Amino acid sequence: MNIQKIRTQAIELIESNRISTTEIGDVLGKTGQIESVYPLNRQQFRAGEVVCIYAINNSNYEVHKQVAELDLADKILFIYNVNCDKAIFGDLVSKYILLYKRAKAIVINGILRDIPDLIKENYPIWLNGKSPIGCVNRKNGPDIDPELYKEIKEKYDGSIMVCDDSGVVMIPKEKINDKLIAKLQYIEYQEDIWFYCLDSLKMSTFDIVCQKKYLEGDLLDKKRLEQLAHFQKESDWGK
Repeated sequence: MNIQKIRTQAIELIESNRISTTEIGDVLGKTGQIESVYPLNRQQFRAGEVVCIYAINNSNYEVHKQVAELDLADKILFIYNVNCDKAIFGDLVSKYILLYKRAKAIVINGILRDIPDLIKENYPIWLNGKSPIGCVNRKNGPDIDPELYKEIKEKYDGSIMVCDDSGVVMIPKEKINDKLIAKLQYIEYQEDIWFYCLDSLKMSTFDIVCQKKYLEGDLLDKKRLEQLAHFQKESDWGK
């Protein structure tokens, strides 16, 4: 299994079909949300491979250093907040990350500042909160625990994040496989069928979602049902 090839294929499939975080959560069995992270700007959609860094001790020194050293092009940058309760950075760093380092998006389980500027620029940012009070730009305490650093790098680096108006969902590395591609295809096809049943056949949502009456009789043509069954089998959906 070539995980890089499958990851690229999955990201392209998600982007081209604009598969929502809601659908990704369903693909993952109602899991995957990055808790307490919300969009700063409306109607943004991003999907991409994750590069993870950390912020610690109410300082952005480590953030500046890591961002300068890493290749972020076409990646989603996830800043893991260890213990900061002040704004970790603002407009200057966001511009550097998104414009000059060419990251797809910023996701941070922490606070940012310069919010009027970040909104004005319509930056693709998902964050935990806002504050005018920022962190210091010098080392401000002990280094990150090596075991914690290893844990967050192993968990987040190389995963896929999908970000939209609902929040952020992460596809972990262990689920980036052939089954993922099949599940993405299945849920998109199922959504198309559900809305066809609602809009054209005027079925109730109870009959569509719970009873799945579209599988009965000749409500749908045979080819469509065969394709749905194929995607379901390939994905092991529901198992």
